[in-house]
Amino acid sequence: SAILSSYFLNEKLNIHGKLGCVLSILGSTVMVIHAPEEEEVTSLDEMERKLQDPAFVTFAVLLTVIALVLIVVVAPKKGQTNILIYILICSLIGAFSVSSVKGLGIAIKQMLERKPAYRHPLVYILVGILVLSVSTQINYLNKALDVFNTSLVTPIYYVCFTSTVVTCSIILFKEWSSMELSDIIGTLSGFCSIIIGIFLLHAFKNTNITWSQLMSTVAKEASPP
Repeated sequence: SAILSSYFLNEKLNIHGKLGCVLSILGSTVMVIHAPEEEEVTSLDEMERKLQDPAFVTFAVLLTVIALVLIVVVAPKKGQTNILIYILICSLIGAFSVSSVKGLGIAIKQMLERKPAYRHPLVYILVGILVLSVSTQINYLNKALDVFNTSLVTPIYYVCFTSTVVTCSIILFKEWSSMELSDIIGTLSGFCSIIIGIFLLHAFKNTNITWSQLMSTVAKEASPP
């Protein structure tokens, strides 16, 4: 998305940005390779018990408080100048949308098995959370895209959203407990690669260096005096 926006939307993406995109993709690949197997949840009752876990409740309350502070206090003042504000709101709220989709997927599966899942109150709670979280994400993502370049918003949003969702999944499904040390190191290494990639993309966004200029500089330095 960042690369295509530089061609179709005439947004600038220098060599640092392109290298940042490559690093983000490589880091994501490493994370997927070392990702833990998700604990299987087969019923809404199991999902309800996991959602009531004290660790997840604490995490959900913390995310909600931070998101509300960003929406009410920070966004009106700094949302137009700081690219992270709108993106963080979308990312924090995104954790709830993914958890809701997981629960609704279980409900749909049970209904296909002719079980009365629609009678479970959790289904309607999850639908409400999903609608609220998705609409909030769309609203603030559009605000971010109106102010900042797509080539910057998309990859930063990708990293923040993925980080929040992975953290939520780890707490909700206790995925780290089944991981070996090598997978933990691989996952953290992949995540660090993504962070470095986004840093290159964002920190050097105003540096006008092209690939041809870089190669020309290298050729001059390599040529004999």
